[in-house]
Amino acid sequence: MPPLSSSPIYFGNFLVTPQVFHKTAHSFALVNIKPLLPGHVLVSPLRAAKRLSDLNHAEITDLFLTVQQVGRMVERVYGASSLNIAIQDGPAAGQSVLHLHTHIIPRQSSDLDEQGGSDAIYGMLEGDDGDIGRHLWENSRKRPQFPKVDDSSRKPRTESEMAEEAQRLAQEMTRQHL
Repeated sequence: MPPLSSSPIYFGNFLVTPQVFHKTAHSFALVNIKPLLPGHVLVSPLRAAKRLSDLNHAEITDLFLTVQQVGRMVERVYGASSLNIAIQDGPAAGQSVLHLHTHIIPRQSSDLDEQGGSDAIYGMLEGDDGDIGRHLWENSRKRPQFPKVDDSSRKPRTESEMAEEAQRLAQEMTRQHL
């Protein structure tokens, strides 16, 4: 399946075109380099706005409609019963890539019991595990290995793994009743 866009799509300074699985007039959805849980994806405006307050009416409407559509698909595909939808709006709030983005994380009952319960997701988002900017930067530098993290089951994915998931999710978006 060819990329969804003939022109490059950037997330901050990072070229992410192969990771994009859905694109609208003002937004795009992409797979995450290091998902906190299976199916953790991002939705971002096409324009590299840093903060939610930087979006105009059309962009904010499109962003949240896209979050809703992608959330439905992710919930269905990953068998989730709930979603975490989060925006870290600015560096003091934990935003690691200065390009507004919304995290969509499919959840299931008891999925984080071993990490302290369902609220553990917030610490994961704010900690090193959720530092998307660092992981993207390290991947762009083509380092052979990422630093070790406490959760050994969470490994950074290769570009081909992310592109494969993006293609699969793009097909699922076409099946989604929008």
